[in-house]
This record gives sequence, structure tokens and C-alpha cells, in this order.
Amino acid sequence: MAIIAKKFQKILLISYISGLILLPITLIILPADFFDKGPSICISVLLFHRQCFACGMSRATQHLIHFDFKAASSYNKLAFVVFPLLIYGWGEQVVSTYKKITGKDKATVENKINK
Repeated sequence: MAIIAKKFQKILLISYISGLILLPITLIILPADFFDKGPSICISVLLFHRQCFACGMSRATQHLIHFDFKAASSYNKLAFVVFPLLIYGWGEQVVSTYKKITGKDKATVENKINK
């Protein structure tokens, strides 16, 4: 039973890392103005008719991905702070998931030492 659980966990991790890798590729393929049209889905705008600090972040990030800094700045200036943090967090997730798949994460190494 444990062998099946480990194989299932590995399949889930491979699916997860595949999604992590496909997401930025998809955002790069989409045009920079892909999210510019359409109604706002921000809860603050829908309920209180006021913009929050994150309003325009998705649009600004999409423009940053395509190096359109002027448009990104017009949507949300905080994107210049948030976008590098997103890249860092994304990279951390990819590396840690890869280590779990290959068995090189700290928990796996500690379990092997303790056995």
C-alpha cells in the first residue's frame, strides 16, 4: 500500500511542477493586453466601489512580463515590488518540488540517515 501511495505522490508532484512551469510560459505566450479588457473582479470594487492597493496588479504584472514598463506603471506601481517577489517565490516552489521528486529534499535525507 505504501508503494502505491509513494507513486501517487510522485505523480501529483510531477503534475504540480508541470503546472508551475506551464503557467509562466502561458503568460508569455498571451499578449500583454490580454487582461486589459473586461469588468473588474476585485471584491473591493464590486462591493464598495473603491479600488484597493492590489487593483490592476494582474494587468501590471502581465505588462511587466512583456517588458511594457510604462503600461505596468499606469496600472499599479506596486507591481515593480511584487513581481520580483513572485519570481522568487515561483523559483523556490520549482526547486523544492524538484527536490521532492528526486528525493534530494532535507526531510528525505534525514529519514534515510535515521533508518
